[in-house]
Amino acid sequence: MDAAREAHNREAFRQAVVNTLERRLFYIPSFKIYRGVAGLYDYGPPGCAVKANVLAFWRQHFVLEENMLEVDCPCVTPEVVLKASGHVDKFTDLMVKDEKTGNCYRADHLLKDFCKEKLEKEPNLSDEKKAEFRHVLAVLDDLSAEELGAKLKEYGIVAPDTKNPLSDPYPFNLMFQTSIGPSGTLPGYMRPETAQGIFVNFKDLYYYNGSKLPFAAAQIGQAFRNEISPRQGLLRVREFTLAEIEHFVDPEDKAHPKFSEVAKLEFLMFPREDQVSGRSARRIPIGEAVAQGIVNNETLGYFIGRVYLFLTYLGIDRDRLRFRQHLANEMAHYAADCWDAEIECSYGWIECVGIADRSAYDLRAHTDKSGVPLVAHEKLPEPREVEKLVIAPVKKELGLAFKGNQRMVVEALEAMAEKEALELKATLESKGEAEFHVCTLDRVVTIKSNMVTISKEIKKEHQKVFTPSVIEPSFGIGRIIYCLYEHSFYTRPSKDGDEQLNVFRFPPLVAPIKCTVFPLVQNQQYEEVAKNIARSLTAAGISYKIDITGTSIGKRYARTDELGVPFAITVDSTSSVTVRERDSKQQIRVNVDEVASVIKEVTEGQSTWADALWKYPTHSS
Repeated sequence: MDAAREAHNREAFRQAVVNTLERRLFYIPSFKIYRGVAGLYDYGPPGCAVKANVLAFWRQHFVLEENMLEVDCPCVTPEVVLKASGHVDKFTDLMVKDEKTGNCYRADHLLKDFCKEKLEKEPNLSDEKKAEFRHVLAVLDDLSAEELGAKLKEYGIVAPDTKNPLSDPYPFNLMFQTSIGPSGTLPGYMRPETAQGIFVNFKDLYYYNGSKLPFAAAQIGQAFRNEISPRQGLLRVREFTLAEIEHFVDPEDKAHPKFSEVAKLEFLMFPREDQVSGRSARRIPIGEAVAQGIVNNETLGYFIGRVYLFLTYLGIDRDRLRFRQHLANEMAHYAADCWDAEIECSYGWIECVGIADRSAYDLRAHTDKSGVPLVAHEKLPEPREVEKLVIAPVKKELGLAFKGNQRMVVEALEAMAEKEALELKATLESKGEAEFHVCTLDRVVTIKSNMVTISKEIKKEHQKVFTPSVIEPSFGIGRIIYCLYEHSFYTRPSKDGDEQLNVFRFPPLVAPIKCTVFPLVQNQQYEEVAKNIARSLTAAGISYKIDITGTSIGKRYARTDELGVPFAITVDSTSSVTVRERDSKQQIRVNVDEVASVIKEVTEGQSTWADALWKYPTHSS
């Protein structure tokens, strides 16, 4: 019964939050007058302001602090790019269909909901059954299509809306497909992530950075995933904002010069071993986690620490934030290590930031597909002798054979990996010619033995040429904002005690409006003072809302508390005003000509409310 009661309380809390968010236009279902489309939402005025504040702080905390290179790439991406990255072949979820209506559902969601409902709503389950359902939930991400289908059949799971039988699970690609240009011959997709735009620009960004590593590139932009059956409100949507960082580093040196700045931070971490052995997340200093090898390297650890600071500054509750390491079955085959920043909300633990060491996979994949080497060069302190593969295309012969395509054939030959080059050499020596695929031409050509020389030579090397590794923190901005809404929401009794009032305790950093200006009563002199204060707030760059409706001051406070406005200025004389803090409801009296600077200092973190309480006389309403 406790689990059922807890589930009911979570649902009631979530409903109170969502009702307030929709009523105050933080967000709205898109195309509402046409009954909307699942997984698409509009941000209203306060929601836009919160989002803009979160992104502004993200730029300050990461792009400015780390001197990152920011780019802005198109949302429409040619198929060849996403073929190279693996998205065309592997970016899928398993789907099942209602065999009578054709309605589609995510197979893993149906199985997850079934197991959770049994655990929460059936108190008489045997220990054996409880263990079985918990095991299914633990291995859900690792089940193949056949195993998932077998479980759905074993538990008799049917379509939730109609109770009709379901098809066997089959893969569905989550990318929105399109075509570029009127002919329709150049296929493309709406990008499912922003990262590929950074990877394909690596060569130019590396040059822009003075051909020096490490460096990081960043991008904020829209991404698109054609979710099978979106739910969970803002947490699972079809169009969303991502903020992603690609930090390029030498694979042999992943130390970070600023790691000592975060090393002592201690927060909830959930290493792989603890998950497998059934233990709970525990507080570990990030310096210790790196030293013990729990986190793969210093640069990855540095970004985990910076992500923790970013989320807690925004207002995320540090006791409901953890960093969970991916299990072996979750890890991408190329990843060296991967952690998710998970935030607990009414839907459970939600992944909001992924921090991965993607090794050199992406740059190698685009090098192979494009024929353009995406590599870094580092001068060695002392020259060294190495055995090197030398690929020397004979440009005259290639020009005679391929004419205008000569350059692309030359580039493809020079970009060959060692294994492929040695195989080509062996075929040319035994047969005199060999078939060779040129990806930039997208066709196979015939290479003859007089067109290229492939040999191994001992050479003195003055520089190291290598493909950089990349550490990638990827932020789901909408998910972070929704969790922030839940973590900031509470209710308190009205002055009379006859109703519960909703409050968002946003830190000034993210609050959609920093302060309100209220004349206590409708009075021309007070209204003129209010307008003068509003002008000084505008000049100071502070967002505000002015309300001269004459509604009772208590109702005006309640309205703006529900928007999360941290400070209210009440004009009750022509020389001084009161400033009220939202959560404590404490008030101070400040001269009219000082009030804008007081608000600016406190909202921008140059001083605190406690400083203002000490400096100015308190006011009792």
